[in-house]
Amino acid sequence: MGERVTKATYHRARRWSQAAGGAATLALFAYAVLRWKPSRVEISGPSMAPTLRAGDWALAVSGRPVRRGVVVVVQHPVRPGLEIVKRVVAGPGDVAPDGRVLGVDQWWVEGDAPVDSTDSRHFGPIHRHHIRAAVWLVYWPPNRRRLV
Repeated sequence: MGERVTKATYHRARRWSQAAGGAATLALFAYAVLRWKPSRVEISGPSMAPTLRAGDWALAVSGRPVRRGVVVVVQHPVRPGLEIVKRVVAGPGDVAPDGRVLGVDQWWVEGDAPVDSTDSRHFGPIHRHHIRAAVWLVYWPPNRRRLV
């Protein structure tokens, strides 16, 4: 009698594992988007030079801890709807550069180029709810790509 030929079924198992891996990757990506709410920030103006320059595009994410030194996207406290990019200089309990002790929910933000910056030196401390996101990386132009 002839030899019996069996078909290999391992291909089917590989397809399922690839589909499961793809679904897990998609779920992880969706979780990251919902958790950190990434957004594109286009830098205009010289207030954050040399760290950020006009024309830079950056990725900002919410949910990052706010602390001294972090570059953040802030809703202007006097002009609602206007978002500005500044560096956190002092937080709750710290002594701000103007000598005042910041309250429980107060933050002091300044631009890296003080002469060109409208910041806490002009409008005072901001509240935590004015901080929208933390700038994480510059991705455009390619020659300036880096973590912030």
